[in-house]
Amino acid sequence: MNIRLFLIAALFTSSIAGSIGARSHRPAAQPEESAPVIPGPPPNDTARFLAGMPVPPNSPLAALTKDPAWQEHSGYFEKAFAKLNTRQLEKLHNWQTANLPESRNRYPVVYYMFSGPDLLYVDQFFPNASVYIMCGKEPLGPPPDPSRITNLSVAFRNLENAMNASLTTSYFITEDMKVQFQQQNLGGTVPILYVFLARAGKDIQEVSYVSLDRGGGIHQARGGTPGVKIVYRDRKSGITQTLYYFTTDISDGGISSNPGFMNFCAHFGVGASFLKSSSYLMFEGSFGRVRNFLLDHSQLIVQDDSGIPLANFSSSKWNLRLFGTYVGPLDIFRQYNQPRLHQLFAENNPQPFPIGFGYQWNFHRSNLIVANRN
Repeated sequence: MNIRLFLIAALFTSSIAGSIGARSHRPAAQPEESAPVIPGPPPNDTARFLAGMPVPPNSPLAALTKDPAWQEHSGYFEKAFAKLNTRQLEKLHNWQTANLPESRNRYPVVYYMFSGPDLLYVDQFFPNASVYIMCGKEPLGPPPDPSRITNLSVAFRNLENAMNASLTTSYFITEDMKVQFQQQNLGGTVPILYVFLARAGKDIQEVSYVSLDRGGGIHQARGGTPGVKIVYRDRKSGITQTLYYFTTDISDGGISSNPGFMNFCAHFGVGASFLKSSSYLMFEGSFGRVRNFLLDHSQLIVQDDSGIPLANFSSSKWNLRLFGTYVGPLDIFRQYNQPRLHQLFAENNPQPFPIGFGYQWNFHRSNLIVANRN
């Protein structure tokens, strides 16, 4: 693909224990109806199957792992995730231990706006959060059921194509996602979330498709803001965690017409926030409400330069740490260049950041901004 077309396709994409201070509080209780049973195989079996990982011998999907299409798919993901681990994740973990240990605290909630299905990086940066809240315009798709797929080879190819950019750069490409969502087999964000959960060593315990009313109440019935709730256990730490993903518009106009998602977030109070490859949307006046929400509800914000503009971090409230190199935005985002950020990087000579991150997949050009509330 022509590199300019590749970059343009990235526009409007989304793309891995301790106290956090007196501002934090536990989430308000959310009344929920009993979760309906998701039809098909157990969700954890489905997640492992889609991720190309072995399933239990008594799983309804065990026989399908003998299919050459699954075996080829498994080999593809084994190689892709092995390369990802060597190229990105091992380096990130070593850097994190030395430079950002507080990101491993047990935050009550981590907000990841404009995320799409990119669970990979918010989980890597904040591995011990109790709740992750993600959102994007990408639809959920139906509950994945591999036992009903008539052509596994086509379905796996669709899933691999949708995830290819996120595994080789660090973000999803809009056009790849559009193609994936148009497919009957394994369409939507849920199959991708399943793959990331399985490959990150999580055991899914419960999955329910939910919706939000305008006040932020969560229900099993359809009709409001659609979402999915996934409860899982991290095998390494043993802790139980909850992921929410909602399909919604969080522009100022979108929030005015449908405030359910932001009202839902407000129930969870202060936590941490993660922003990556967010198309510089919060540089625009039409995304001021979500920007202000994150500033008001975060004790720690970890982002690249496409997140919240430097000008919105008051020096009386925030302590900023810079890592890597700021070379300015890509040409298609050049109007969002931040001269003051150039100056700060030049004055502070920040420590290197070891991985490609956000739109800058070459680590020599990538940056990370860490904002701690004073």
